[in-house]
Amino acid sequence: MPRPPSRTLTDAELRVMNVLWEHSPAAVGEVVDAIEGAPRPAYNTVLTILRILERKGYVAHEKEGRAFTFRPLVDRVQERRRALSQMLSRLFDNSPQLLVSDLLGHEWIDADELRRVRALVDQAPAAAGPKRKKGKRS
Repeated sequence: MPRPPSRTLTDAELRVMNVLWEHSPAAVGEVVDAIEGAPRPAYNTVLTILRILERKGYVAHEKEGRAFTFRPLVDRVQERRRALSQMLSRLFDNSPQLLVSDLLGHEWIDADELRRVRALVDQAPAAAGPKRKKGKRS
């Protein structure tokens, strides 16, 4: 039985979305040319990825002459928030505290970066977003 389509972005889809977020609207060839890193995917591969992204609701296309141009329907901030919410739910019991604790406890962070993180925490509104169900805390 085939695997159900993922509602999240694969690495290849994210590479294409990054191009569209920076260079929208773009034709398939323009997307291919703008993708960074090696190996550069083939035209037909990028077209297939764009069609998948369209089915997932991430992009839309318009016909311009003989070419199709694609534009994102989801902005980068929306996608970051959706991905982070999913990660919080799946891996951190909906606990931002566990996420930050894990990030700061297991990754090297320099003093300047830590100061910037503290400043962001200090500026964050206390009741931002919807109330979360309390889960286990470590």
